[in-house]
Amino acid sequence: MKEKDTQFGIYLHVPFCSRRCDYCSFATWTDREHLIEQYLTACKTQATKWSPKLPNITSIFVGGGTPNLVPAELLMDVVSDLPVADDVEFTVECNPDLVTSGQINTYLKAGVNRISLGVQSMVSHVLESLGREHEPTNVQRAVKKIRSAGITNLSFDLIYGAQGESLEDWQTTLENAISLQPDHLSAYALTVEPGTPLAADAGRHPDDDDQADKYFEAERLLTEAGFANYEISNWSQIGKASRHNLLYWNQEEYLGLGVAAHSHINQKRFWSVRTPERYISAISEDSSVEAASEQLDADGWELEGRQLALRTNLGVPKECIPEEVRHLTEPAEIDGNLKLTVEGRLLANEVAIRLR
Repeated sequence: MKEKDTQFGIYLHVPFCSRRCDYCSFATWTDREHLIEQYLTACKTQATKWSPKLPNITSIFVGGGTPNLVPAELLMDVVSDLPVADDVEFTVECNPDLVTSGQINTYLKAGVNRISLGVQSMVSHVLESLGREHEPTNVQRAVKKIRSAGITNLSFDLIYGAQGESLEDWQTTLENAISLQPDHLSAYALTVEPGTPLAADAGRHPDDDDQADKYFEAERLLTEAGFANYEISNWSQIGKASRHNLLYWNQEEYLGLGVAAHSHINQKRFWSVRTPERYISAISEDSSVEAASEQLDADGWELEGRQLALRTNLGVPKECIPEEVRHLTEPAEIDGNLKLTVEGRLLANEVAIRLR
């Protein structure tokens, strides 16, 4: 891989949790804490092996799982020798319950400048319905510690559509979240993933119309608060769109470290083995951790680019959108493209499969 003037990201997956949420289908485990040190050492070995081949890294995102469940010093050491750009965006996902001042200070000293808090809801009974274990008051305490430490870029993840969540509950979550002045906010519709406790309980499945109403309410309240939607599920204050998020939507390159982590290099997408044991074993034997891959041809690459751009506020050229779905779009400000209306965002997948 040659040096180039572009964006390049690192995603580090931490697959450990103290409790598994009912909706979660990610590669995470609640009974593998004894593997934490071995796992992070293996991640560091993988990072070191790749390091000479990498361009300057413009974003690092540490996700999970629960990254702030593991020792902060060990976590930060994984990426300590990678070549990073001076203006790197360095994000760590955190569970509000586990945030401590010492932990955040360790992150800060290692170059972390952005925290993404898994807030999900600011209403206790909704959190319980989701299988979450934190209390809304812990979010406020975590924000205070993060801001006091000097982290100036803060993001919240929210989820809407849980059983028992009224529109008023969702408004409470949004209003309370906004009052804490995050720089970025992601709002995701609750999705039923196969094999999860949520999937097994049809009575708890979300209602499409309810989720549509809540999406419109998110757009209204966040816009009023000065946030701009730059991707279907993501809003930010001016200049605070996630650079790492944009890597994915802009078909930029990134390397995934750890189990089940996805990478994209030279139009090849590949992903790692799914379990910590297999990953640690492969690294210790100096063998490949790649589980599978796909290489897009030129036509596939171009179509994928349009489908991803459609999700963003940049939009796609008018000629790419057939007449029968053009009513779901409006002119974009950039290059005269068409972008999805607020209503159209809810039908993005339907529009995407019709792109030409």
